[in-house]
Amino acid sequence: MELGIGMFGDLQINAKGEIQPAQQRLQEIIAEIKLMDEVGLDFYGIGEHHRPDYAVSSPEIILAAAATITKNIKLSSAVSVLSSSDPVKLYQNFATIDLISNGRAELMAGRGSFIESFPLFGYNLQDYDELYEEKLALLLKINAAPKITWKGKFRPELNNQEVLPRAVNDNLKIWVAVGGTPESVERAGRLGLPVMFAIIGGQPIQFKPLFDYYKRVYEAYGHDMSKFEVGIHMHALFGENSNEVADYYYPLYSAQMNRIGKSRGWPPYQRNQFDAGRSSSGALIIGDVNESVEKILAMEETFGLTRFSAHMDVGGPSHAALMKSIELFGSKIAPKVREALKK
Repeated sequence: MELGIGMFGDLQINAKGEIQPAQQRLQEIIAEIKLMDEVGLDFYGIGEHHRPDYAVSSPEIILAAAATITKNIKLSSAVSVLSSSDPVKLYQNFATIDLISNGRAELMAGRGSFIESFPLFGYNLQDYDELYEEKLALLLKINAAPKITWKGKFRPELNNQEVLPRAVNDNLKIWVAVGGTPESVERAGRLGLPVMFAIIGGQPIQFKPLFDYYKRVYEAYGHDMSKFEVGIHMHALFGENSNEVADYYYPLYSAQMNRIGKSRGWPPYQRNQFDAGRSSSGALIIGDVNESVEKILAMEETFGLTRFSAHMDVGGPSHAALMKSIELFGSKIAPKVREALKK
């Protein structure tokens, strides 16, 4: 099982509502990725957002910068909002990162958790499902062959056009991110694509039927089970002392849940929800090394994972807190998880 970190590039927001400068956060992110590589984590993913509380609108630019200061870590979007992107340009960007990084680039395609990109790039939300279906099909076609003849509804047609440059070995690893919809799971299984499930609330065990469904569909369509890959993305922050890291993180985490919840009609986020999430059956991995190891291993046992992603910057923890969390993940948590999985 690969172990890594996902981020959205959350900007720190103080009690006065003042937002951290994006320039500062972007420089912190690059330092954080460098440390992830140094401590031996397997992959890093960065999301795409077009909002004032996030620093990253172009994951590929962050990943290209990271490619030049890292040696081993895989570099992925998490996610690229495919529905409001041009699959041709998206492939070219990630193929370029793949060449710069000697084959370490990956693209994770998703619908995105916010809708700001649709009006920004001139797309109609009424076309939400059709956009994703068409653009995913085109992206996969581009990845399969350099010359493309194609016609769709939302993009000018391509007539024997060559899409360059090509990724290393002429194959870019493409993941899809899914939430809780069976339709998305079925599509991924039918296409034989690796899946990252976002488990960010409730109890992870509730997702087990979707994992089982994905595997059944994948097998039913005759895909090679030796290439079967499935991961989960969970909110996480690690510290030396479980209570201390929880007490530090709760105000930041709850403030972010309330900012998002205000626009979605959620009730105010409470400490008992946070504590329930941190329990053995909850969806938060926020605590010390031993607690985190046990919970990651429990997730692997429950779901048969090939990848675990700790989403580590929700609500904008300080750079120091993130660097400490990364260091603990790479130097203490990951070795214990890997050793246990050998047995």
